[in-house]
Amino acid sequence: AAAMLRSLRRRWDGYKYRFVPWLALNLRRKRRTLRYVPESSQDKIISDEDVFETLLKVFKALFINDFSRQAHILALLPEIRCKYMELVTVEQKQSEVNSCNHQSQHVFSPEEVLFNTLGFSITRDRSSLVSAGTGVFVTKGFIPKGTLVSMYPGTVYRKHEPIFFQSLGNPFIFRCIDGILIDGNDRGLSRSVYRSCSRRDQLGPFQMNDESWLTSALQNPLAVGQYVNNCSHEKAANVCYQEFDVPEYFPVELKQYLPNIVYSHEIESHLRCVVLVTLRDIKQGEELFSNYYTVVN
Repeated sequence: AAAMLRSLRRRWDGYKYRFVPWLALNLRRKRRTLRYVPESSQDKIISDEDVFETLLKVFKALFINDFSRQAHILALLPEIRCKYMELVTVEQKQSEVNSCNHQSQHVFSPEEVLFNTLGFSITRDRSSLVSAGTGVFVTKGFIPKGTLVSMYPGTVYRKHEPIFFQSLGNPFIFRCIDGILIDGNDRGLSRSVYRSCSRRDQLGPFQMNDESWLTSALQNPLAVGQYVNNCSHEKAANVCYQEFDVPEYFPVELKQYLPNIVYSHEIESHLRCVVLVTLRDIKQGEELFSNYYTVVN
């Protein structure tokens, strides 16, 4: 009898999303958390140039740290290869000076690269808020006010693109000012959609985005912004969201660290990213809390 019930449950789980009455009764069971910003709001704490330069700085450091695995890319970009060879040489010399030895081939973890580049590292852990689940903490270093501290990963949906089934019971839907949605859920259907789009857009050896945010082994240590919890009366916001359109001239070899991808490949437009910027100085051990969030029924 128990085996029969489990079999029926599996069949129902595969069918219920096509069952209109079930959808109608369950749509409001779990409210989606969507960001709301008035259209007149100036959503810029720091300039787009600062965002661009910070991302380049971190991504270049990650690329150089993982240089031995980039041969298939650099073979197709001889000019870029020469530029990075110069940077690698400088990094190796600096490493020898700092360590007073010749272990210049040491490969750092992405978190260590972030600390060495921007002076801080962050990680996911149990939130200090009761029943909030996962949160994001500063594990090392100090973060000054006005610093890009994280990115919001996920599939980017433009207006009127299908996100109905992905949104059911999904607390990771982020809404931009212009109505663009970013699905930062790393599980279930959302996970499958992101991976499908990622493999669709790969150009030979060039990965156009980062899939590692779907796993526990992050290649881009900034890609944890979907787990930053909303502020409360006890925990004031110390970061806010800022939208950023990736320019066409973004280095192709560094796109492998972008944790976003567009759902529809046919529409020509810039890739939308969302970064989190600090509203005040943040010390080691503090949890990140966002603002400009509201619950939409």
